[in-house]
Amino acid sequence: MIILPAKKIRGQVQVPGDKSISHRAALIASLAEGATRITNFSPSADCNSTLSCLRALGVAIERAGPNLLIKAAGYDGLRAPRAMLNCGNSGTTMRLLAGILAGQNFASTLTGDKSLLSRPMARIIEPLEMMGASITSNDGRAPLVIHGHKPLQAISYELPVASAQLKSCILLAGLNAAGRTEVIEHEVTRDHTERMLHEFGVQIESGHAASGDTGFVTIDGLPRFPARDISVPGDISSAAYFIVAAALLPGSALEVGEVGANPTRVLFIEQLRTLGLDVEIADSREESNEPVGVVCVHGPKKQTLPATSHSPVMVQGRIVPRLIDELPLLAVVGSQIHGGIEIRDAAELRVKESDRIATVAANLKAMGASVDEFDDGLRVYGQTRLRGAKIDPRGDHRIAMAFTVAGLLAEGETEILDPECVAVSFPGFFDLLESVVER
Repeated sequence: MIILPAKKIRGQVQVPGDKSISHRAALIASLAEGATRITNFSPSADCNSTLSCLRALGVAIERAGPNLLIKAAGYDGLRAPRAMLNCGNSGTTMRLLAGILAGQNFASTLTGDKSLLSRPMARIIEPLEMMGASITSNDGRAPLVIHGHKPLQAISYELPVASAQLKSCILLAGLNAAGRTEVIEHEVTRDHTERMLHEFGVQIESGHAASGDTGFVTIDGLPRFPARDISVPGDISSAAYFIVAAALLPGSALEVGEVGANPTRVLFIEQLRTLGLDVEIADSREESNEPVGVVCVHGPKKQTLPATSHSPVMVQGRIVPRLIDELPLLAVVGSQIHGGIEIRDAAELRVKESDRIATVAANLKAMGASVDEFDDGLRVYGQTRLRGAKIDPRGDHRIAMAFTVAGLLAEGETEILDPECVAVSFPGFFDLLESVVER
């Protein structure tokens, strides 16, 4: 895919349904009693993997474009699959589905593509085995052979890493556990699972310890809950690429409609505002227990952004889990601001679809940026006039999209290798972006 420099971004766009929420809507609907209608379901390959696995477990799913009808018979309605369940490239599918399968009275095997087979799964194996399931793995990685137990044993579990997927895995297992399951976390992570379970009427509570340093979520096991209709907002992580392009290109004006504005996801917007970029969320409301709004972006009036500091903007500590998907894109932003950006405490990026620290550093350097790489992050020096280059995203959708934005800002042509990898989260990305680019 050849990316040419852009003068500005102008127009209105509607991004596809939120990938994280779509996964959870389908998984929880498959455990409800009755027919759930889901509107604006994500078209991503990852979410298609979740649907494929659910169909293999006997869940009836009808699809018409972005709308789904899921007919389920409750937690006891799943059936033993006849073959391995292929999660494709989707870590969310594997980790969340493992929690559900741990509480079934049959054996199942979760597998995936080469990238997914290399990602760490020991973090979910430990709590699920504490709850009574038996799981074999390839040295803590998939394929995972899960021998479920019905019912599971409720536990109180303190997360060793900040991970919404791990938290969600335990909560979904807790649905089929006798008693109350508790998850304790020290960093704020996405709360889409808690919100979705509450929307379906499951007894779930969350809060913080008196000190305020520790959060907890509890769920009462063995509930029966009815199906209900769910509306999925636009994916703010997908919108982020459009937002950054418009915020950095002078004269731009962009609206992204009906996008998710969950407090655990909008820190990215707050970071851009801290950097002096003109981004805001308007017309906020709630749908299906999730905040939704319109993102309005205006580019700078001049080519050069105002100087805020000669020191790098630091992104570290507790905010990192809430920015994890947007960190590669923030690194690109860092190349365009005075002082640049330094990202630390983000070692989790090493075990995503690619080693995102190494991949971002290599591709920014190819475009002329100066970058220091650390075990847990990187520093990007700004302000740099990027130049077009050949970009290897190493099969990682978020890298490909982040460097497409970099290509819009650069001098000369930028070539994105393996552009098809964006379909993991955002098929149609290139066409939608081209619809609002002015050259």
